Amino acid sequence: MRHIQKDEVRTKSYQNAIYQNKHLFKDKVVLDVGCGTGILSMFAVKAGAKHVIGVDMSTIIDKAREIVEANGMTSKISLLQGKMEEVQLPFPKVDIILSEWMGYFLLYESMLDTVLYARDTYLVSGGLIFPDKATIFMAGIEDGEYKDEKIGFWDNVYGFDYTPLKDTALTEPLVDTVEVKACVTDPSRVFSIDLYTVTAADLAFQAPYVLNVRRVDFIHALIAWFDIEFTACHKPISFSTGPHSKYTHWKQTVFYLRDVLRVEENEQVTGLLTSKPNEKKKRDLDITISYQLQTDDESRYAEGSLEYKM
Repeated sequence: MRHIQKDEVRTKSYQNAIYQNKHLFKDKVVLDVGCGTGILSMFAVKAGAKHVIGVDMSTIIDKAREIVEANGMTSKISLLQGKMEEVQLPFPKVDIILSEWMGYFLLYESMLDTVLYARDTYLVSGGLIFPDKATIFMAGIEDGEYKDEKIGFWDNVYGFDYTPLKDTALTEPLVDTVEVKACVTDPSRVFSIDLYTVTAADLAFQAPYVLNVRRVDFIHALIAWFDIEFTACHKPISFSTGPHSKYTHWKQTVFYLRDVLRVEENEQVTGLLTSKPNEKKKRDLDITISYQLQTDDESRYAEGSLEYKM
């Protein structure tokens, strides 16, 4: 169980989005989807909400009850354990939905489908969603040393050839912190969602990307991260989980390529990113990334496509 309070970037963004917009929360009924320990629910009460309903499937809700009581907010916050689709809310409609639903690569094990269900079932017309926009970005990185460690390792394991496991290692994206200096390309915005309009079907997507190369280097992997925006605020608030930003527990998602791309300044790596929920396990993702190095130098030309499982 990860604790939101410890992740300063994220918690501060939610706190600012709520506290700086008390005019939006005053006397409103708020639904906190996946409320965890109840921190967002308590922010909403402090901002003047009439009542907050926190829903979570996990037994963490027992701790949340103790925390809410310790802070004297029991009369203002109803905590319900169970699935959003099954619990009985004490109000037929809510004015605001709050949620910290994002997963790794934004959508892996995310609770977005639950938030969309809550939106379609309970949000009043003209109601607000915090946060309401999310964007996935990509970039190319130089990561030779680590790639050798993770992928090259299987070439010789105690004197044996383990290359059959090399392919498996390649298809498993890595969630890790990437230093900004490892980025060889500019970031590219690949996929955006607006929580007011997105449907569950939109979460299976295919998006083209173009990465502009900044310097002569090698690209061993592509990375992805996401930015989150609260646009309902008086002054828009956002945070990023990219390599250029302060640490968050989401880190970045690293997709190793089969080839090493030898790139030069002002060249481009282009391709398609395809992502869809796995048919058997809905919170898992099947991701395909195709790539092509656009270069005049035929000796360096490379293209390929890899399927990843998250």
